[in-house]
Amino acid sequence: MTRTAFYTGSFDPITNGHLDVIENGAALCDRLVVAIGVHPGKTPLFPAERRAEMIRAVCGESLRKKGVTLDVVTFSGLAVDAAEQAGATIILRGLRDGTDFDYEMQMAGMNAVMKPSVRTVFLPASPAVRPLTATLVRQIAAMGGDVSAFAPAPVVAALKEKFAKA
Repeated sequence: MTRTAFYTGSFDPITNGHLDVIENGAALCDRLVVAIGVHPGKTPLFPAERRAEMIRAVCGESLRKKGVTLDVVTFSGLAVDAAEQAGATIILRGLRDGTDFDYEMQMAGMNAVMKPSVRTVFLPASPAVRPLTATLVRQIAAMGGDVSAFAPAPVVAALKEKFAKA
């Protein structure tokens, strides 16, 4: 039986923190679905298709080497519903600090009531990526800062290109 895990986020852009969750979560599944949340009220820096390309580029080969199939999808409703539709029995969530823990525990509890067959697994962030957020990476890049310590090389290049045009 294939164990499918589901990892949601905006991934705008994917950061080394996201990769930390993906790499650690790969040990728990045979198939990993990275799900890009699309919200009509938000204007992302990168369109969903471009974010999906970056996700595949930065983690596809690594997961293949581990024997884990990568799927990248978009969703706009409840994450727990999208997880169930993808055939996932695990939702992966990264935790950076106590604030994340408090919020994620509430979300996990609500999801467990709605879909008891889908379990939430928390993965603590590695120390090197604990302070990372996509918002901060975008802000630093927008101001011309070097984000190479915070995001994979293809993402750094995409950010440089994006803000060179601005």
